[in-house]
Amino acid sequence: MPLRIGHGYDIHRTQAGRPLVLGGVPFESDFGLEGHSDADCVTHAICDALLGAAGLPDIGVFFPNTDGTWKGIDSQVLLRRVVQVLREGGWQPVNIDATVIAERPKISARVADMKAALAASTGLPSSAIGIKATTHEGVGEVGRGLAIAAHAVALIEKP
Repeated sequence: MPLRIGHGYDIHRTQAGRPLVLGGVPFESDFGLEGHSDADCVTHAICDALLGAAGLPDIGVFFPNTDGTWKGIDSQVLLRRVVQVLREGGWQPVNIDATVIAERPKISARVADMKAALAASTGLPSSAIGIKATTHEGVGEVGRGLAIAAHAVALIEKP
């Protein structure tokens, strides 16, 4: 059974007046993330990890910010499409692990919600999805609260 691992990374600047969505879950916040879609950097990193594992281009190729179709779109729609593309190529996700890097908000109380949202979009059990968080200890734009970033790794298989 062939297995492949992929890594994804995404970062978005914070922006006042936008909703904040991380891992498919809305957070109460006085800021959101700047971007063409809902700017969910956690889901974007997961999409790139899955696509990379399959040897495919990144989400910018599949969902370019020059195409108005994707303006303001829920990133879970993008993730479901990525999973569909993988399945069309004979691949299926096995597990996902993501790390959110942000000074705020604290996400620990919403991890179960994030796992449930991501499970619904990928077809994985929530037990196959890891979500962790860390800060940037005041270093750089993320550390100053001017951006939120995420890393993700994904394992896929071709049964």
